[in-house]
Amino acid sequence: MDGMTTPADVHDVRDPELPGRLLAVERDELVPLLRGRADADFALPVAACPGWTVRDVLAHCAAAFTRVRERRFEEGVFSPEANDRDIAERAEWSDQRVVDELERGMTEAGPLIAGAGGALDALALGEWVHAGDVREALGEPGAYAGAGLPYALTLLAQVTGRRGHLPLHADLDDADEPLRLGDFSGERPPARYIGDGPTLVRLYTGRPVHAAAYELAGVEAQELNIFGG
Repeated sequence: MDGMTTPADVHDVRDPELPGRLLAVERDELVPLLRGRADADFALPVAACPGWTVRDVLAHCAAAFTRVRERRFEEGVFSPEANDRDIAERAEWSDQRVVDELERGMTEAGPLIAGAGGALDALALGEWVHAGDVREALGEPGAYAGAGLPYALTLLAQVTGRRGHLPLHADLDDADEPLRLGDFSGERPPARYIGDGPTLVRLYTGRPVHAAAYELAGVEAQELNIFGG
């Protein structure tokens, strides 16, 4: 993460190619990691997703990308019930078939997300976060970090800005420039975060921050969660 740069006002203009770049970078790191794992590793529990195994999380992500590719967005899509059905539909698949579907999705979904006008940007961010969930379950370093972090932080700023999320000024240990997240219309004074990028991602996605050193002022941590946890 040395030399990472993240412009302060990236949320002002959507970059339609950004979700695809994030997914491509993560694909190139995550898929080889998964190909080298034993079957037992796919059965490990994922702390961030109670009741789900590594395989379940990967099947959920793969199914989500397939829905994007096939433009299947029926009522209730991505609800807990729909997610469970997607996972169940893949119950008889081999682990590597699930990885195959995931790899294809991470490769092909980018242009479709780009053309959706921002409606699916949060999906790309969420799938990247799930990759971090998997890394943590596997005991791999770099959960919610890695080469995709600069893209993820930029996308997080854009998503929170469009959603009118509470304003926050983040001074990141691992970035050259501060990051502004949420709605800076002036209706609410911005909260302040000082710490590293992965911890900020954890806070915004309801993941445990463990013993990470950070400062947060003007907002409670649970108010940041963009996924409603």
